Amino acid sequence: MSSPQPVHAWDEPEGIAPRGTLVVLPGRGEHGGVYERFGRRVAADGYRVRALTDPSPDPEPVTDQAAKLLRDETLPSPRVLVGSDAGALYAASLAARGTPGLDALILVGLPTAPHATAPVPDWEAELDQRTACPTHRGRLTSDDAFRRDALTAPAPAELPALDGISVPVLALHGTDDTVSPLPEAARAYRALPGVELVSLARTRHDALNDITHRTAAATIVLFLERLRLSPDLAPIAVREDLAVREDLA
Repeated sequence: MSSPQPVHAWDEPEGIAPRGTLVVLPGRGEHGGVYERFGRRVAADGYRVRALTDPSPDPEPVTDQAAKLLRDETLPSPRVLVGSDAGALYAASLAARGTPGLDALILVGLPTAPHATAPVPDWEAELDQRTACPTHRGRLTSDDAFRRDALTAPAPAELPALDGISVPVLALHGTDDTVSPLPEAARAYRALPGVELVSLARTRHDALNDITHRTAAATIVLFLERLRLSPDLAPIAVREDLAVREDLA
């Protein structure tokens, strides 16, 4: 039997009705606490966040715990699985298997190369691959629970058949991601009908924790708000064409 995994939790502010739940699967070398800034920001908008640990070293207990959280009816719906780096591979696999309780999927920095990457010469070089955000660089540097050099290992799981995923999918990817270049990720996403792929300018591999982390979180909240209304994801905020409006006046 799989043992329970540590869960980092952030809840909506007191007095605010919960609007949904995000279950986060971190990437290689990470743990749930790495997503504290993201969790607090999204929770402030009314969404509960539950972050597990990197599934790569021992996938079964972590993915079992993720599936259990998605089935937990005490957590508000919609229930959305968020995966970053290797966590995105495992999240996509859970979605492709039709895991009960899953209402949508968010994939961040999806790995596209199954082989090992060239080792980086030092810690500063690894940080450069991950993020340009000075706050997050400092967080990782001082974090004893974070595993360095993890990004040089091969991707721990194969990309599942994306066309088997039936829930709505939002994909976020940095334009400056050298671990998983955006053009390669875009090619992989072509197999997934209806996916919304959003690129983040000047963003590296850790897209939820890079210099555009506010935009990444805001993009996710917009997706969640549309999901709450309908799985068809009809737009809420629509840019109007003023020239057309003037013609109709």
